[in-house]
Amino acid sequence: MSVRIILCGACGKMGGNVLSLLENDPEAKAACGVDLYPREIGIPVYKSFSEIKEEADVIIDFSSPVGLQERLEYAKAHGLGIVLAATGFTAEDLALVKEYSKSVAIFKTANLSLGVNLMQALIKAAAEVLGDSYDVEIIERHHNLKKDAPSGTALMLADTINEAFDNQKRIVNGREGIVGVREKSEIGMHAVRGGTIVGEHEVMFAGEDEIITISHSARSKRVFAVGAIRAAKFLSQKEAGMYEMKHLLAEENA
Repeated sequence: MSVRIILCGACGKMGGNVLSLLENDPEAKAACGVDLYPREIGIPVYKSFSEIKEEADVIIDFSSPVGLQERLEYAKAHGLGIVLAATGFTAEDLALVKEYSKSVAIFKTANLSLGVNLMQALIKAAAEVLGDSYDVEIIERHHNLKKDAPSGTALMLADTINEAFDNQKRIVNGREGIVGVREKSEIGMHAVRGGTIVGEHEVMFAGEDEIITISHSARSKRVFAVGAIRAAKFLSQKEAGMYEMKHLLAEENA
């Protein structure tokens, strides 16, 4: 039986990408959508979860952190898993997610791209090999409509690098004025916003007389939609708990 998906943020760009992919997917289908600005997109779309009439297995949430508790509560009440594909969560939001994971299967990752998750593994290995003799700088680039900075993916990459240093590094967002000599404890973070850039992330390890750069560039939002659908299929069979891309990949490659 196909995995039945409630698509939150259904009328946005990412919602459109997910719907396009589901049209030809024999293993999953869109049951309905939820969006603050409902319009005709080929499936029922509601303004709030309280209006939903359709049965479903999983929620894919490409909306925003606003209204997070409503979505989590709906998932808990109906026994659904939820893929949190939005970014910009506050510390309070993350605490709420952790609390609900005791009774809801939650898939949360800063980036649903397979390439970014491979990049994550590569930069961790590089940080462990290169150590403190190389300075680390992260540059992320996104379109001019993105509201949060740094991106969730950039923060995820910084956390991954920091794991290699027992979390002793600190993030420095941009630099301005007389900031003094760069400290070894820094991970530099730089956000670029402009045009229609889908998403680019670059991690630079700068040492004496050489620079090593590991980067990823998304050329289409479809890569994130593909990841979200894979996550929804994976989550539909899972018990309550927190899941991320490494769990999905481990299962797919077992």
